Order: sequence, then C-alpha cells, then structure tokens
Amino acid sequence: AQREALEREATRGAEQARQQELIRDMKGRLLELLREKDALWQKTEGINTPMPSPAPHKAGLCTRCLKDFRLLSRRYSCRLCQGKVCHTCSVDVDKQGRCCLLCYQQGHSQAT
Repeated sequence: AQREALEREATRGAEQARQQELIRDMKGRLLELLREKDALWQKTEGINTPMPSPAPHKAGLCTRCLKDFRLLSRRYSCRLCQGKVCHTCSVDVDKQGRCCLLCYQQGHSQAT
C-alpha cells in the first residue's frame, strides 16, 4: 500500500509538472498572439509605437479593460507605468512583481 501511494504521488507530481509546463507554453503563445494582434491593430490604425493607456478618471477601474475593482477582483500596480490593472490584464514577472500586458509586450519586443 505504501509503495502504491508513493507511485501515485510520483505520477501526480509528474502530471503537475507537465501541466505547469503546458500552462507556461500557453501563456507564451497567448502573449505572442497578443503581440501579433497589437501589431496588426497598429498597422491598420497607422500607429508606430504603443503608449501605455492613461489611468481612467475613476480610480476603481482597470486601465486596460475598465473592469471595476471589487472584493474578488484584485488591483495590481504595474511596476513600469504604475497603472492599476486587474489580474487578467497583468503578467507576473518572476519575483519582480506584476506589470500590465502592454509594458510586458514592449519589454519583450525590445529584448528580442
């Protein structure tokens, strides 16, 4: 029984590692698609460089999607532009904190 429990734990650990890798790959692909979408949008609008959107007049809204911050929707401060964004519109950058998708995309497009 103990051996079976250890085998199940090892299988569960391998499955979790595989799922985490899949999540990382999906987030990377999502960011690629967002960059492509932004590039196409900028091309159609004739915009050269994206600028971070200014904070909305109402401080209780996400600067990207204008979602209202409530009890269950946490507000994050972008470490680059200091804009207030929701979890969906932000990216966790290792232990450096979170930044908005626009700043993250700009940083990665300049790095590549």
